[in-house]
Amino acid sequence: MIADTQHPTRPFKLWSQFQTHWELIFALLAGLFILTGWLLSQYGYAGLSVLAYVLAFGIGGFAKAKEGIIDTLEHRKLNVEMLMVLAAVGSALIGYWVEGAILILIFSLSGALETYTMNKSKKEISALMSLQPEKAVRFEDGVETSIPIESLRVNDVIIIRAGERVPADGELIDGETTFDEAAITGEAIPVVKAKGDEVFAGTVNVRGTILVKVTKPLSETLFQRIIHMVQTAQSEKSPSQLFIERMEGTYVKVVLLVVAVMMVLPHYVLGWSWTETFYRAMILLVVASPCALVASIMPATLSAISSSAKRGILFKGGVHIENLGHLKAIAFDKTGTLTNGSPEVTDVVIRDGLKQHSFFFHVASLETYSNHPLAQAIVAYSEPQLTDGITKPEQMEDISGYGVQGLFADGQWKAGSAAFVGEQEAAAFHNNVAERLAAEGKTVVFIKDDKGIAGVIALKDSIRPEAVAAIEALRKEGITPVMLTGDSEQTAKAIAAESGLTHYEAACLPEKKVSHIKELQRQFGTVAMVGDGINDAPALATANVGVAMGDGTDVALETADVVLMKNDLPRLAEAVKRSKKMNRIIKQNIVFSLSVVALLIASNFMQIVDLPLGVIGHEGSTILVIVNGLRLLKG
Repeated sequence: MIADTQHPTRPFKLWSQFQTHWELIFALLAGLFILTGWLLSQYGYAGLSVLAYVLAFGIGGFAKAKEGIIDTLEHRKLNVEMLMVLAAVGSALIGYWVEGAILILIFSLSGALETYTMNKSKKEISALMSLQPEKAVRFEDGVETSIPIESLRVNDVIIIRAGERVPADGELIDGETTFDEAAITGEAIPVVKAKGDEVFAGTVNVRGTILVKVTKPLSETLFQRIIHMVQTAQSEKSPSQLFIERMEGTYVKVVLLVVAVMMVLPHYVLGWSWTETFYRAMILLVVASPCALVASIMPATLSAISSSAKRGILFKGGVHIENLGHLKAIAFDKTGTLTNGSPEVTDVVIRDGLKQHSFFFHVASLETYSNHPLAQAIVAYSEPQLTDGITKPEQMEDISGYGVQGLFADGQWKAGSAAFVGEQEAAAFHNNVAERLAAEGKTVVFIKDDKGIAGVIALKDSIRPEAVAAIEALRKEGITPVMLTGDSEQTAKAIAAESGLTHYEAACLPEKKVSHIKELQRQFGTVAMVGDGINDAPALATANVGVAMGDGTDVALETADVVLMKNDLPRLAEAVKRSKKMNRIIKQNIVFSLSVVALLIASNFMQIVDLPLGVIGHEGSTILVIVNGLRLLKG
């Protein structure tokens, strides 16, 4: 019975293996037919020998010929695959069956290696996709029901037991556990989570049984967005790749024109025989083909994108990983990027005569409707001071970069920057207490009512422990770090000093950040912006490379070109190093491939190289540049 149940899967597995490796299988079969043809020719079976070579041509050249013909018909331009087919057929026409067949064999082997490279570079994504479970256990009215994950809906409650993967993004509503988030962040150390914390699809519940409320549709989970971003990155070509592909069509036409001339001119000018003239033209057709040049970039780019994704650094396209290697300056947002993004209230100064309860009532009622980290910290500090709760103000307005305002029964109240409430009044309040607080590196929020400044609240957001090391690592890469913050001059100066920055710009509204990015581009050239908030989105889009922190807002994640899935700034320097390494490998490949082509062309005109050696030199260089690009998969 066991054999009967397993047997039907064998053909499927064999077919699956064949589909994965069919190019290599066809290449090996072509090699077998070449060996058979050579043996038959040694024993005088010339007709059967030619038949074996023809089979080698058909089987070995099938993949590349098909690719070349389809591409030629679709884009109406010749390509390197067609050059190889023409060279092999031309060799056969003048009786060089073995050389033509060997050309097809090595060309098919290089094609199989290139396919292997592409599959290898996408392996992390395939593995990532396989991490999402197919079923979930829904918990409703005390009853557990196993359902396909496609049936999950927002607000469904699911049970996740120890060792199981989370099927959808959600909020932990019962239990406490640790999660292995390596699939999302690349970080191997488990993360402790308790009630109210967010959990992500694809991560593993290490211990205990928990209840999770689904908060996002399956298509919008962080897990699916990661897959989509990397798949998009792998399909988007870098500027270098696009240039090579644009050049390919013109290059092929020039080669064919030169070959056509060489099929005639040397016979009359150099006195070569017609056979020698045609033979040399066929060698030129082989050695002048830009196969290695075309393969110089894409395998290296895909390998770099895949290895970065494995480490929690997501690139949205080859253009971005290439640009990162040319980076000369990088601008950082402060809150949530250089700092932890969770400020705490340190000082509160209230106007004389104003009751503390009234002050916190109005402040909490205003700030509770804002998503800004400062507002949330103020609300968290104010709530314990209240006895009767809060109310919703009328005519509520959240003015990006300035603050919030609303109308209460006793008049209008504002909470925000000095510019929002009136700079002169703000400066004069309590003998300019705000200046002293700002000099201590604290962010000052001004509260104003109809009578003037009602009070100030100072908050401090601590620097990320790794920020100083990350900035220093970027400096060692020759990159100038700059901080762009909406905070005051005093606060910005204190934070910059603490994080080791010498360049900063304070009081930056979203549009001012954009203008500073443009100025940095004029001064340095290629510039990156690192941020995590909605107000950073315009600057992220303006920079040559926009980098978002993994726990940033959806807008920042969608706008950015690079995402650091774990909020670990030193990984940015790691990404720059990998980008530079990729660019070096691409340059090595281009110089090497062009040098080999030039050497083989010169050798052919001097009648030094014959067809087999030309084939080996040309196709060998193609294989070498592909293997060189594969080095990026390991580092």
